[in-house]
Amino acid sequence: MKDMIKIESIDDSRVDIFTKYNEAQLYHYYEPNGGVFIAETPEVIKRALARGAEPIAFLVEEKAYESQVVQELLSDISDDVEVFVAELNVINKITGFNLTRGVLAACKRPSLPSVSEILQTSKRVAVLEDVMNPTNVGAIFRSAAALGVDGIILTHDSADPFYRRAARVAMGTVFQVPWTYFDKGSDYVAALKEDGFAVVSMALKDNAISLAEPVLKEQERLAIVFGTESTGIKQETIDASDFVTIIPMYHGVDSLNVAAASAVTFWELCKRE
Repeated sequence: MKDMIKIESIDDSRVDIFTKYNEAQLYHYYEPNGGVFIAETPEVIKRALARGAEPIAFLVEEKAYESQVVQELLSDISDDVEVFVAELNVINKITGFNLTRGVLAACKRPSLPSVSEILQTSKRVAVLEDVMNPTNVGAIFRSAAALGVDGIILTHDSADPFYRRAARVAMGTVFQVPWTYFDKGSDYVAALKEDGFAVVSMALKDNAISLAEPVLKEQERLAIVFGTESTGIKQETIDASDFVTIIPMYHGVDSLNVAAASAVTFWELCKRE
């Protein structure tokens, strides 16, 4: 069993990385050499480590420490990675945490692939244009992993997929589906088209076609754009797209939450033959 260090208070400086920094600050923790993220629950942490994230420290709820799932998680961790243990009521005093399933891990952020690397190996990609809610980002990743999306590319104003809430909602699939960011200010629709992708925007517009139209599934390579929760996809993105599409609905409902819409869209357009 890996040695542990007992923590009695969240004011203990040895666990500052868990207690003193918000996620935006963690993102720049080692600047200019990358940042840190906090992963929560054994399954998410396991997928993060499999992705190549380097653990810095663990903070484990005392009752969970001796459990088989936590001990298996810690079994391959280097001896120089410290494991801190505290009672649940201590951990839950950390702002923003209501710990479930007993374990947190602080990890160095793994490097991201380039846009070209993702596009070269993909036939179906999702584009998140300024999707700012971490819960929605996480839910989109989970649907993407389950329903056949090859990769996801985000604009820089989107929520970070490695944020704790996004990774937890995604059940760790943010460490499985290849993803990266477009360069700030880049004409990403043009870049997608240059790489052979037809671009489809999900938007409530008069010229929108049904998601069920065969022409969409006939595209060999397809990039599916989802917009911000408040205003949707930018007009210039819609204007530059090859297709604009909507999900047919009933009872006067005109739209779905972006996460729910992504699941329906991926099921329809990313089916494997």
